[in-house]
Amino acid sequence: MAELQWLLLILVMLYFYIPTRPIDKPDALVAVMVSFAGFVLLFRYFRCCTREARWKLAIQTWGMIAFITFVLCYTGKTGSPLLNLYLLVIIACAITLGKVMTMLEVLLIAACYLFMGYADYGSGIISPGTFTTLMANFSPFLLVAYVTSLLAEDIHHAKHRITVLSQTDELTGLLNMRAFSTLLDKEITTVERYPQPFTLMMIDVDGLKKVNDRYGHAAGTHLLKTVAVSISDCVRTSDVLARYGGDEFVILMPHSRSEAARIAAERIRAAIHKSSFDVNGQHIAASASIGIASYPESVATAGDVLEKADVALYKSKQLGRDRVTVYREDSGIVKQLPVAAAAVRSLSLRPSPAIS
Repeated sequence: MAELQWLLLILVMLYFYIPTRPIDKPDALVAVMVSFAGFVLLFRYFRCCTREARWKLAIQTWGMIAFITFVLCYTGKTGSPLLNLYLLVIIACAITLGKVMTMLEVLLIAACYLFMGYADYGSGIISPGTFTTLMANFSPFLLVAYVTSLLAEDIHHAKHRITVLSQTDELTGLLNMRAFSTLLDKEITTVERYPQPFTLMMIDVDGLKKVNDRYGHAAGTHLLKTVAVSISDCVRTSDVLARYGGDEFVILMPHSRSEAARIAAERIRAAIHKSSFDVNGQHIAASASIGIASYPESVATAGDVLEKADVALYKSKQLGRDRVTVYREDSGIVKQLPVAAAAVRSLSLRPSPAIS
């Protein structure tokens, strides 16, 4: 928007120095240009409103319409060679504010245009010949507004679709790791500034490779989709569920401690058991290993929660799979051990009993 506003001002300045017809009241035109420059600086560079908003963009387009209308009044009104400057406003509005707002601003521009027409022709503006000529000159503005609005709407729709595709796992319809990492980073930033607990749960589908090898990838895909639905049915609306990759899922649980997460994990594990299915008469049992880590209850650094949840998950798999393990850390032991050994020896991992 700022670039269009400066372009608009530069075009008027060029015309001021190289006019194609006499300019009425040059001093007044200079004052209008200076006022518009101040308007642009106020909104864009002096940060009168730091957050971009639709109402702010609308005010800027109204300012452009007012500026162009004053310029036209001093350079020939409806016969001014600068009349097409209105197109800049229409295009800017279509791109930023949408179809409805664009049409409303076209109506505002039409009102300004008819006002200048009345100044030129007086009551003769209502005569068929004069009015038809004015509308014929104005019709390109309507066409540009309509076409640009359609194109802008298609662009916004495509952008939204691309954003969804870039953040969604194609197989399960859940968030992918890219989108999850963004939300996790925000949560870490929040809890570091305003201390509050959160928990990460990592879920690994047991035996997916065996299912793929024995029954085919279609069966493995069906297993992943079924497990994803089972997990989705068990999480809270405030939780963030994503596919971590391959046969793993991850859940971010804000404002949750390890015990509440463990109870939820057992519920998820039981739901996955119930999602078992048959393929060509062969029963495929679904189960999952789950690891849990909580900040600040068992992990001192918020940024390490994902890594520690992965450690707990690995422990669940070591202990025979199909179980929930909560990460525990003895900070005293960690301080006494080398970093390489601490990752293994400092854990006090407490697996919960499997549910039959």
